[in-house]
Amino acid sequence: MKKWLLLSFSLILAVIVSACGNTDTSKSTGSQTLTVGATQVPHAEILNFVKPILKKQGVDLQVKVFQDYVLPNRAVEEGQIDANYFQHIPWMETTNKENGFHLVKVVGVHIEPMGAYSQKIKNKSQIKNGATIAVPNATSEITRALLLLDANGVIKLDNRNGEKTVKNIVSNPKHVQIKPLEAAMLPRVLDQVDLAIINTNYALQAKLNPTKDAIFIEDSKSPYVNVLATKKGKENDPRIQKLAKVLNSPEVKKFIEDKYKGAVVPAF
Repeated sequence: MKKWLLLSFSLILAVIVSACGNTDTSKSTGSQTLTVGATQVPHAEILNFVKPILKKQGVDLQVKVFQDYVLPNRAVEEGQIDANYFQHIPWMETTNKENGFHLVKVVGVHIEPMGAYSQKIKNKSQIKNGATIAVPNATSEITRALLLLDANGVIKLDNRNGEKTVKNIVSNPKHVQIKPLEAAMLPRVLDQVDLAIINTNYALQAKLNPTKDAIFIEDSKSPYVNVLATKKGKENDPRIQKLAKVLNSPEVKKFIEDKYKGAVVPAF
């Protein structure tokens, strides 16, 4: 009986020691981990820039890179990550509506002007009859692309309010063909279409310079501000609030201006 009690005590002690040995290092060092999803350029680059700043404030920022616009929101909704930074509000609102998600804006950070690119023409006057124009296939991005084409006289929409589809085109003098594709695919099909409307993050990844290579581009008054987002109820999390404050800091503003030289514009 004594031997059994001694053995039991030894096992309990071993479990306690093991548990102590597996203590979360973030707690032992006084830092708290914050995992944020982002697309590679410019979002992940900006987040990696602020990592040392947050480290001094006790937040260990972990950046998880995504290659599309779908998974980052699902990951936040399902609690796989704490927040994300890759999207504008119209995209977030459409995603919430279509999927029953509950994401909210924490803070706006920057604008990525959407631009029109081509390997076949140098200016919009060279767009030929029947030209194929590739655009992002998500609802809010199709709207944005059509508004850009409308603003540059390629097509005319019924009005510039609300969501748009090709059905809202009331005038198409050159009979252009609108071809919706996955946003990440657009730089890869430039040699297959006459024109492609590309989000700046994918343009930068493809080594395209929006201020030099785009035939035409959104101006700085674009309403499509990219935001730090999280699930409703977590927006006041101290870790997320620290990140929000840093993302709107003078240091980040200077970083964006110096690194992207107008291709990405601070929104604060």
